[in-house]
Amino acid sequence: MYLGIDIGTSAVKLVCADTDRIVATASVGLETTSPQPGWSEQHPGHWWRATRAALQQLKGQVALSDVKAIGLSGQMHGAVLLDRALRPVRPAILWNDSRATRECDKLYAAQPQIGQIAGVLPLPGFTAPKIAWLKQHEPDSYARIARILLPKDYVGFRLHGELTTDTSDAAGTLWLDQAAREWHVRVAAATDVDFDWLPQVVDGHSVVGAVTAQAASETGLKPGIPVVAGGGDAATGAVSLGATEPGRGFISLGTSGQLFAADIEYKPNPECYVHAFAHTLPGRWYQMAAMLNGARPISWIGGQFGLSAAEVVSLAESVSGDRVPVFLPYLTGERSPLGDPKIRACFFGLEDSTTRAEICRSVVEAIAFCFADAAQSFGDTIGSLSELAAIGGGSRSDLLLGLIATVTGKPIVRSDGADSGPAYGAARLAACGTGALAITDLSDRPLTTDRFEPADPAALSERLTRFRRLYTAVSTVD
Repeated sequence: MYLGIDIGTSAVKLVCADTDRIVATASVGLETTSPQPGWSEQHPGHWWRATRAALQQLKGQVALSDVKAIGLSGQMHGAVLLDRALRPVRPAILWNDSRATRECDKLYAAQPQIGQIAGVLPLPGFTAPKIAWLKQHEPDSYARIARILLPKDYVGFRLHGELTTDTSDAAGTLWLDQAAREWHVRVAAATDVDFDWLPQVVDGHSVVGAVTAQAASETGLKPGIPVVAGGGDAATGAVSLGATEPGRGFISLGTSGQLFAADIEYKPNPECYVHAFAHTLPGRWYQMAAMLNGARPISWIGGQFGLSAAEVVSLAESVSGDRVPVFLPYLTGERSPLGDPKIRACFFGLEDSTTRAEICRSVVEAIAFCFADAAQSFGDTIGSLSELAAIGGGSRSDLLLGLIATVTGKPIVRSDGADSGPAYGAARLAACGTGALAITDLSDRPLTTDRFEPADPAALSERLTRFRRLYTAVSTVD
């Protein structure tokens, strides 16, 4: 049995799996703080506590002594800063934090070719500009930095004591030379980063350490269990679906959203904010549109109305038509394909007669429209994908998957365990790292349980046009 640990934004999710199926799952929620507008932070210690609590949940389902290896997955881009004693300097600055906009401009001016080097143009959600921001605005915190990790790698450090990352998570920092798959000295220097602060980069199936006696006493795991590097959540989600070879793609509907296409070549397309990143496996890359607002707007509007996500979707299913308002879902700015960290959410077309159901419908539609924009930004690449698999909590919604199929023109398929994708992918990497699976086995796709074919797009085309016009009208991009 193999354990996958996914450090998400809203929860830590654990999966215990054999080589071909999920055996048990556990989840513990996380809270995000926003001390100032546009800021998004979590303390690394909370991830470790949530991981330990989730392991306690698993004990009621399986014997942790049966775990043969552990794989890691996590939210990308977060800046985890450690001092000389390897303790967190401050809360981690997350992927959806937009404070470092000026630092992005400075980085682009210093490294005009960064889009080709790092696979995407600078945006404040990435790790690199956050460090430059700290030097300017929190010099005391900056002066204490001795090492930098990504979120999943901090939990890995607490498990095995090593300071490592994998190629896919390194890819999301802006410091990685994607083609060479190694840190880029000049980009690091341009963001005020000492090269010695950066962790070793390895492939995701590489064993990087073993559970220490201290970690074993805190978690209930056996000491000595091997731990593989794992991957950023996009890459481990891909592994869960077999999206490791060309022609494979998927959508992810977690707090953030992704449209992902696997490849064996590095194909940067920075002008459209399509991310071209190293995969977690050797000799593989991917292209991805990364939306800051995946299924999160559903839980957000549910919070305003006192509804669960399922209740929001149920209300949305009950209405349609021209009186549904248009919603821009950019609660924390937007990355792909807009590159607009300052844009914010808004409704247009509210009337005295507008109902909660119509507002919920507009929120669900807006998520689908974001995927339409993402698919358009891919150009010809999207044409090579016969279908798109779906993972993440939002993949539970038939309505949302049907809408995305229609506006992208691509069939959407769902499989068992779709809402546990990244954690399951991490478990499969653990099995690969210890020899139970070969790298070629990671391209195996799970059985499809549901398929959503594109409907007639005419019913949505006018609303999609209004959605795009509304963004143009309120856009903050020069």
